[in-house]
Amino acid sequence: MTHQLASEVPDERLLSAGLAMDAVTLRVGDLELMSSYYENALALTPLEERSRGAQVHRVLGRGSVPMVRLIHTPDLPAVNPRAAGLFHTAFLFEDAASLAATVYRTAKDPRSSFSGSSDHLVSEAFYFTDPEGNGIELYRDRPRDTWQYDNGQIRMDTLYLDPNAYLQEHLDDDTLAGVSTKPGSIGHVHLQVGNVQRAREFYVDALGFAATASVNSSALFASAGGYHHHVAMNTWNSQGAGPRAASRGLGSVAVTLPGRADLDALGARLRAGGFAFADDGHSVAVDDPWGTRVTLSMPGTGATELIDR
Repeated sequence: MTHQLASEVPDERLLSAGLAMDAVTLRVGDLELMSSYYENALALTPLEERSRGAQVHRVLGRGSVPMVRLIHTPDLPAVNPRAAGLFHTAFLFEDAASLAATVYRTAKDPRSSFSGSSDHLVSEAFYFTDPEGNGIELYRDRPRDTWQYDNGQIRMDTLYLDPNAYLQEHLDDDTLAGVSTKPGSIGHVHLQVGNVQRAREFYVDALGFAATASVNSSALFASAGGYHHHVAMNTWNSQGAGPRAASRGLGSVAVTLPGRADLDALGARLRAGGFAFADDGHSVAVDDPWGTRVTLSMPGTGATELIDR
């Protein structure tokens, strides 16, 4: 199935093209299990840890870039696969060798569950599930000058990508040995929601992402700056889901914006949409219609600032 994605048209109602996705927060039942999993499978390094009351917060990443915050919440129930929340966190790598090395490590970890791989034309992606049921995508983008357009729209697809052939072609011993030093970031976050139209009203109309693709009425993709997607929302497992009950799994989604003017414009859109939010001068925090916290901040959010949220 081929999806057509609209290219972004400059519009004052949209989030800045300078937007970047930030570390995802997961509530976990077994901190040591989950931390060791992300260290071993995804080659992430612990960057910061702090106790906040009964909770322990641990941030992991590549280099100095935070990529995931784990919050130890052992008393919460496990992830409900049919509830609103996380579909997957997408970890983005700069080249095929870095992606292949990370995929190899993740596949070799016996705690991983491999769920497939796809050629999306604009990207190459491999999918796993972590030990507590959180979805993971490992991917790299093809250069934008290779993306194909039809009448101003970019073409995507979901084609089979042979994981063994990919590793045979791109796995490099030197990259594998030093993979933890290779750059990585959060490329996008894919969410489960109860209703796609309601998700559009929040993520597109209020937050200011530009809708880029849809799959019937069951999924919506959106981005800033003409990217294929920074966020996606689907009802494939969660049609009709109501507000989230406290549970393990997704804690919050984080976004970095270029400056204060972006937060001011965001605040105006949220007020117009009737969404309550908090603004501490550096960040705006707002809950989506299912109770997923989205925090949009000015630059400068490192591991220490992430824990302080």
